[in-house]
Amino acid sequence: MLAKPDAKTDALLDDLLKDCDSPEDILGEHGLLKGLTKRLVERALQAELTNHLRYAPHVRAKLTDGNARNGTSAKTIQTDQGPVALAVPRDRAGTFEPTVVPKRQRRLEGFDEKVLALYAHGLTTREIQSHLEEVYGTEVSPTLISTITDAVLEDVRLWQSRPLETVYPILYFDCLFVKSRHKGAVKTKAVYVALGVNLTGEKELLGLWVSETEGAKFWLAVFTELRQRGIQDCFVACVDGLTGLPEALETIFPQTQVQVCIVLKVRQSLRYVVWKERRAVARDLRAIYGASTLEEAEEALERFAQTWDPYYPTISTNWRRDWEWLTMFLDYPPEIRKMIYTTNAIESLNYSLRKVLEKRGGISDG
Repeated sequence: MLAKPDAKTDALLDDLLKDCDSPEDILGEHGLLKGLTKRLVERALQAELTNHLRYAPHVRAKLTDGNARNGTSAKTIQTDQGPVALAVPRDRAGTFEPTVVPKRQRRLEGFDEKVLALYAHGLTTREIQSHLEEVYGTEVSPTLISTITDAVLEDVRLWQSRPLETVYPILYFDCLFVKSRHKGAVKTKAVYVALGVNLTGEKELLGLWVSETEGAKFWLAVFTELRQRGIQDCFVACVDGLTGLPEALETIFPQTQVQVCIVLKVRQSLRYVVWKERRAVARDLRAIYGASTLEEAEEALERFAQTWDPYYPTISTNWRRDWEWLTMFLDYPPEIRKMIYTTNAIESLNYSLRKVLEKRGGISDG
């Protein structure tokens, strides 16, 4: 609901803006907005000191504790409008503790959020420094930016260990590989991703884990952690084709139906095929996973084996090995099959992660 116009407020704004002829007069280095911020904060600090001393400025008062106003000290703070120089009032006894801008604080609320927003978009500390200087005229050291971003690490840890819902209809598990920088050396690491669809149909990122390589043993640790954080059951889990992964999942969630990602399986199968025959092999594989029933899929696999086993016998062997996990989605109607036959639901998240990491040149762990 919109607030009703306030005639007094409008009149005050009209009076303030009457001499502003350009955006620079309002938002510039010496503009109205920065000037108002300075005056407002200084007035608030003076009001706090008055409440602390219990007498108003320029009033002769009988001092029972010997304390009184003692001029001001200069202090520059970072704000959304850039740096603002303040005259902070002092008292003789040094007992005044302001709350608007506490001692040793150099940033007003909102500045940290701006830095974190830029960091979340993938900018490095040097890029954030350059952006703040260019747009706001604010000179901020990379060390200060690192301090601000490091302050959210505890929130990240709390998010990583937060309690989860008891039941998720669908869980997706995937792994992507990224560059990591450690003590100057760059190496590839695995980022484990868990995504859930909750009972209201919304996607929920359950966690991210980093390891040296992808392995079923580490996935088992991930599943165990999810169980400890509250998940008791899942109807369907879609996973990549890593050997041992379905067995690890069934160990922790024995009632869950496991679907190995068809798209990844097809990609793995085509690695064995020469380029000029890939289109034909992909077409015959599509006949398998595009079947309406399990029986039709089995018949399509037999036809595939008769055609291609003389040239690529490994493909049909791999499909038969994982047949139970590759065809589980056929138990469901077409509308559900589209959601569970592949881990592509997690690909948009992986794309965002890769995009951020590319800007930053990989992740840093020391």
